[in-house]
Amino acid sequence: MSALTVDHQPDNGYGWDDLVRIWEETDAPEGWKVEIIEGIVTMSPPPAKDHHNTADELQRLLYTVIPRDWGIYQTQGVSVPGRSGLYIPDLAVIPKSSTAGPGNLVSASDAELIVEITSRGNAGADRIAELHGYAHASVPLYLLLDPWRSGHPMATLYGKPEAGTYRTLAAVEYGKELHLPEPFDLTVDTGVFPVS
Repeated sequence: MSALTVDHQPDNGYGWDDLVRIWEETDAPEGWKVEIIEGIVTMSPPPAKDHHNTADELQRLLYTVIPRDWGIYQTQGVSVPGRSGLYIPDLAVIPKSSTAGPGNLVSASDAELIVEITSRGNAGADRIAELHGYAHASVPLYLLLDPWRSGHPMATLYGKPEAGTYRTLAAVEYGKELHLPEPFDLTVDTGVFPVS
């Protein structure tokens, strides 16, 4: 992941609105993802095919259990201003009413479920910075699919956010089942996810 460093400390003049403006004006190559992670505007290349196949498998399952007035978004910007974060999750399950209207962003707190699939270059951000950002925004469920975890690809479900911290609800190696609780009540066979 390459990064354009923008120090977000108050003494340099960059505030949240400045960071969002830089994000909006960044002219990234086709398919690249531009995010703000802990006050730093970052760009990452398009993910690999296995990454897309994992997202597709999970999205197909989620559509069988979500209400019609919720959407599953792959390129929706979600903001966490309190953590100087603006993320583009791999999948975000959000009520459609939250995505209506002008602008490019929704508050991360509007999401019912966020899914991040690690890539070689962004695994650290997904495992640490975004985990804390989503917990800080009180996203009820955060599913981290980590095919790049050293030795054993893992699926970890976080929930019950409190004071910016999640509890680990379940952690399974790929190949085992993981249950998403209400409002999904869905068992996911992680064996269908490709391993890079």
